[in-house]
Amino acid sequence: MRRIFSLALLAVHLAAAAGVSPEEARQLGSSLTEFGAVRAGNADGSIPPYTGGLRSAPAGHKPGSGFWVDPFKGEKPLYRIDARNMARYADKLSEGQRQLLARFPEYYLDVYPSHRTVAYPDAVLAATRRNATSCRSLKDGLAVDVACRGGMPFPIPKTGHEVMWNQQLRYQGSKDMVTMSSRSWVVDANGRPIKTAEQQTYQNFPYYELDQKDRDPTMAWRVYSVTKSPARRVGEMTGLADYLDPSARPRKAWTYTPGQRRVKLAPEFAYDTPVASMGGVIVYDELFVFSGMMDRFDFKLLGKKEMLIPYNGYKATYDCPVPEVALMARHANPACERWELHRVWVVDAVLRSGQRHAYPRRTYYFDEDLSGAGMFDAFDQEGQLARVMFNTTTPMYDLDIPWSVKNVVYDFSRGLYAYLNDAMIGGFKQIETPRSERELNPEAVVGRETAR
Repeated sequence: MRRIFSLALLAVHLAAAAGVSPEEARQLGSSLTEFGAVRAGNADGSIPPYTGGLRSAPAGHKPGSGFWVDPFKGEKPLYRIDARNMARYADKLSEGQRQLLARFPEYYLDVYPSHRTVAYPDAVLAATRRNATSCRSLKDGLAVDVACRGGMPFPIPKTGHEVMWNQQLRYQGSKDMVTMSSRSWVVDANGRPIKTAEQQTYQNFPYYELDQKDRDPTMAWRVYSVTKSPARRVGEMTGLADYLDPSARPRKAWTYTPGQRRVKLAPEFAYDTPVASMGGVIVYDELFVFSGMMDRFDFKLLGKKEMLIPYNGYKATYDCPVPEVALMARHANPACERWELHRVWVVDAVLRSGQRHAYPRRTYYFDEDLSGAGMFDAFDQEGQLARVMFNTTTPMYDLDIPWSVKNVVYDFSRGLYAYLNDAMIGGFKQIETPRSERELNPEAVVGRETAR
């Protein structure tokens, strides 16, 4: 009887973790987009309906250049929010945004017309529709079924864990992507900009590489970087690989230093370990807003609301020279930023009993179109706002990729901020012929890069 009862409980658990019902999934492609966002605009028209995204390149765009022309360059802001009028817009602002406006009277948010520019390849949309009913979260949300590959795992999310998996497994292309010169900057408490690192990075997305037969189907994402500066760290390399079941296969992290001339595993590159190449202003599970295992927090889905988030940030990403224009003494230059009104998923993450982390609570806001755009507020042990991040999106309209890696982080506890993933030199380039598993082995990476 106990065995029957246990099996019954397991069946209930699996059913609860499985995809939505066929009836609910039929909303995809009708009242909902194929990726689960509300297709219609909002009541007053300030959020437009989704009509397929931006799929045509504006005049002047040069394919393969690594840079994307701003399709909205001529637009003017609809209105400006600053410390004097922010109370009027408080319901559309995060605590982090309100804190910035209150601390720095010269700071402002220029709000532009909203454009739902996200577009996806047909194969990704088809896989996403399939995932709606077949994709399962496992181990109380800490893992994802390997059968979910090829599309967004949970287009109609029911839990906070499912929203976080959507963020981690968001579509960033099915081919490898190189950042030719990713620079990270920290502006210290004295207003001095410091370049903490300049790296070439190589990203690989096995979750979406269905045509690459040598890929490990349990792997979600992989990246490695080669340091170009500062001089004392030239030639250092690091790599990360995350899996769909991190409890069974934890993050594989490695590092190489020229002085030691060997590859070493780096299991500490997780959770709240500071990221040295980014000045220690963010920790490893804050990479790209969130990255890594979710076992230390309870992730509660609070629902969806309309908020102002960084969006279509082509100006900040490609047209505001760093550090000359983009970096100001106390904050990023607001004239470079673009804020739009969008519906966002709101997830509250609270540290589990018996666990430890530098930030016992964080609140996340993610674009409903699953572009990767969003932000978070992180709170310290006393419940005070300590750190905020803003992650903008710059869709690669000629490739149907809703790209989003550029972010700004404010550390209120130390009075400084970081400007991360600046790609002003070389931009982002897609590799037409993906490297094989053998070529992506850490030893092979080190051998190839040190031979250059």
